[in-house]
Amino acid sequence: DDKFVDVTDSEQIPPDGAIIVSLSQWRTHAAALRGRDLGILLRSDESPDQIADDLSAFSIIALEFPVFRDGRAYSYARILRESYGYTGELRAVGDVLLEQLHFMIRVGFDAFELQGDDPEGAWQIAAEEFSAWYQPGADARPTAMQLRRQKP
Repeated sequence: DDKFVDVTDSEQIPPDGAIIVSLSQWRTHAAALRGRDLGILLRSDESPDQIADDLSAFSIIALEFPVFRDGRAYSYARILRESYGYTGELRAVGDVLLEQLHFMIRVGFDAFELQGDDPEGAWQIAAEEFSAWYQPGADARPTAMQLRRQKP
C-alpha cells in the first residue's frame, strides 16, 4: 500500500496528507511544504544536484524512467545514495521494466511502480532470476568473486 498521493500534475496541493510533488512545485512552495510527509518526483532531465541541500525534507524521491532507452535515473539513484548519503525511499517510476529491477536495486532503488495486473507476482519472477553479481553496487551485496573467496 502506498500512502503517498502523486500531485505533480495538480494545480492545487492538498493541505494535508502524504504527497509527491514536482521539482517546480517544490521550488514554488518549499516553505509551506517543509515538515510534511513529502516526496518529490525528479524527471529524467532534473538532476538530484538541484535538491541536494533539501534531501532531509523528502521521505521519497521518485526518479522517472520516461522510456526504456533513458537510463539517467540509474545514475541519479547512485549519486543520491553514494554521493549525498540519501537514506529515504528511492522509487522507480515510469517505464519500469521487469528485466531491469535487479539493476535498479544494485544502484539504490528500493521501491518500484510496476504496471500490470500482478506487480507482486512480477516481482517474484524477477527476484528469482539472479543469485550472484560480478560488479559491486550500492546495495552492498557481495560480488561473485567475493563469494568465491569465502569458500574453503
